[in-house]
Amino acid sequence: MHFKKTAVFILSLLLTLFIFAFREKPIAPDQSWIDFNKNGKMDIYEDKKQPVEKRVADLLSRMTIEEKTCQLTTLYGYGAFLKDRLPTASWKDSVWKDGIANIDEQLTGLRKDTVLAFPYSSHATAINKIQRWFIAETRLGIPVDFTTEGIRGLNHMKATYFPAQLAQGSSFNKQLVREIGRITSSEAKALGYTNVYSPILDVSSDPRWGRMEETYGCDPFLVSQLGKQNILGIQENGIISTVKHFAVYSIPVGGRDGGVRTDPHVAPREMWNLYLEPFRVAFQEAHAKGVMASYNDYDGQPIIASRYFLTEILRKQFGFKGYVTSDSHALEDLFAKHHVAKDTADAARMALNAGLNVRTEFKNPADYLRGLRRGIKNGSISLAVVNQRVAEVLRVKFEIGLFDQPYVKDTDAADLIVHNARAKTLALQAAQEGIVLLENHQKILPLDRLKTGAVAIIGPNAKEHNSLLSRYGPTHASVITVFDGLKAALPTSTKINYAKGCDHIDAHFPESDVQDFDLTEKENAAIEEAVEAAKKSETVFLVLGDNENTIGETKSRLTLKLPGRQELLLKRIVALKKPMVLLLVGGRPVTFNFDHKTIPAIIETWYLGEYTGKAIADVVFGRYNPGGKLSVPFPKTVGQIPLSFPMKPSADAESKEDANVSGFLYPFGYGLSYTNFEYSDLKIANAYPKEKKIRVSFKIKNTGSRAGDEVPQLYFQDEVSSVITYSKNLRGFERVQLDAGESKTITFTLNEHDLSLLDANMKRVVEPGWFKIMIGSSSEDDRLVGRVKVE
Repeated sequence: MHFKKTAVFILSLLLTLFIFAFREKPIAPDQSWIDFNKNGKMDIYEDKKQPVEKRVADLLSRMTIEEKTCQLTTLYGYGAFLKDRLPTASWKDSVWKDGIANIDEQLTGLRKDTVLAFPYSSHATAINKIQRWFIAETRLGIPVDFTTEGIRGLNHMKATYFPAQLAQGSSFNKQLVREIGRITSSEAKALGYTNVYSPILDVSSDPRWGRMEETYGCDPFLVSQLGKQNILGIQENGIISTVKHFAVYSIPVGGRDGGVRTDPHVAPREMWNLYLEPFRVAFQEAHAKGVMASYNDYDGQPIIASRYFLTEILRKQFGFKGYVTSDSHALEDLFAKHHVAKDTADAARMALNAGLNVRTEFKNPADYLRGLRRGIKNGSISLAVVNQRVAEVLRVKFEIGLFDQPYVKDTDAADLIVHNARAKTLALQAAQEGIVLLENHQKILPLDRLKTGAVAIIGPNAKEHNSLLSRYGPTHASVITVFDGLKAALPTSTKINYAKGCDHIDAHFPESDVQDFDLTEKENAAIEEAVEAAKKSETVFLVLGDNENTIGETKSRLTLKLPGRQELLLKRIVALKKPMVLLLVGGRPVTFNFDHKTIPAIIETWYLGEYTGKAIADVVFGRYNPGGKLSVPFPKTVGQIPLSFPMKPSADAESKEDANVSGFLYPFGYGLSYTNFEYSDLKIANAYPKEKKIRVSFKIKNTGSRAGDEVPQLYFQDEVSSVITYSKNLRGFERVQLDAGESKTITFTLNEHDLSLLDANMKRVVEPGWFKIMIGSSSEDDRLVGRVKVE
């Protein structure tokens, strides 16, 4: 029996080698055209000189039902579903023998498989071999779209690891975010990927939601403008940007994620103004070629089965020209969770009719294909709809050049492109720019690294490494911890007293979020050890916040306080009245159940990527002057939620009659600097309605003694409107670098859409009247105010 198994294995291996040895020649990458269907002549779909629509129609006319349906599903990569790193003889008996729409996360290194993920050139070579199999061994040779995640940098082994989107949002730097997209896609292209699932365009209004860390923030204008730049950067290199999650995904009821992921309580006007606006910009202005349909429903109708969302809004109103993929298991949710479909065939009918193109799931695509084909055979699924959905997938493949150059041209170049010096420099810049200085009493910061005396570095996030990584970012990345960053910046002679103090969570978490439990002897001893370390030190760094148990997908919370015993540790250290810096590391705002003004310095760092510790040390010791601004506000207590930005008039007004508190701990757009900025010379040039533009200019001057970044923000208010509008609408921002004493003139332009509202009939109009213009350093710090009348 053992001999027979060995013989079968050897024969299989020899057959695979035979395939590669004798199939490469007729389809070599340097041919002027590729004979995809292997008939010896250039057909219309093989001719790059033909219009895309004509090529699509020609290819579609040649396809069987099996070939068409295979272009409507994903094949998950090795370790998720695929059992093979490279094609084998068994693939000729698989469902993908007739092709496949895309292969997701193939050989990324994500699932503890690093054999072909690194070095980078080996992955590019492997992807070429897989692509070559689909071109040589399927009847029509339709190339594969290779997909992977990319919201913190490419989801590939040792790719450049950028900060989380929430930190990118706090940079308020459009050029930076565009460059992150450009680097991400250049690495993707070098490695053989053709489609990056990025950016996330969800607007995160509820900080209890676990995926807030993966968003640019709470304001639709900020999210739309940063998202637009990331899309443009990604698609500059001919890579598809698949944005997510469409639509109204980020506001689950009560902020609850996990098994819920449904039922957003959002009114139509709010939906359009807040949660759909970034997607409108993504498709109408940045022309993203991909979009992921979300798990959730809206008003009882699952998005993935909603023609209103996937066709009427997405394709007709927003002009989307790409293809729609499902978030994993979203299609199966139609019968498994939502109970609006009977089975796979019924779910496929609903989703395809609505506008879905490609079903994505971690399991065998054969189950879906059987259901889909059963529906086509019994007539419940229209062949015309199938043809339309397949054509939409093929069109994108033609547009990105997969039929003209399906291979990585220079596989060795990947070793020079991925995680190169330029990319690392950008990763450090992004980490520095995402840091927000929240408190700096008596200007304790920046510290003189030569005069700190003995230093205590305390807290569960001081030496934390694992939770600094992300399922949706580079795998096997090397991250500089906070401890290592601070230690490297201090003189070698500095005495460092380290104590963890407590774990991120306690044994009773998450029940301890809502109920007090006595400390164990071990917990008490750990806190006492930290207190003693602080007592023996002249300067204290306390590093607190989240880890993978408290933030991320499916990690919603009922409170915003520091989890576990961390707040108790904080109170004990603050009580010592030492020079102290609180470093928050995590993915959502926190609230303090005591006077936070007693903390000498607070820095919000979010998740900063591979240069976490270095960027923090650069800010703390003054090598870098922080200029980040909060892309999400900090409420005073979780009981204020729903409370975010923007808000309607009186949504959080103080009232002597109410037994509550109002206002933010730190508002949207807030962030301190080590220098000061002066605003002046506001000028408003009204070119409305002739040009349908209003130009707002002003001067900003660095009046301090050192260089720094400021983020001036333009807000407007429609003073009298036919429907209630937000008190402040962000409509302009720019990160400005200024040397000490330097001045610059900044100009923002308001266009017709910027000034518009949805009237009582849900029509977008600009109503005549007066508009208040506010220029400030945050949403609550107006420096210049003016008015303009729109006729």
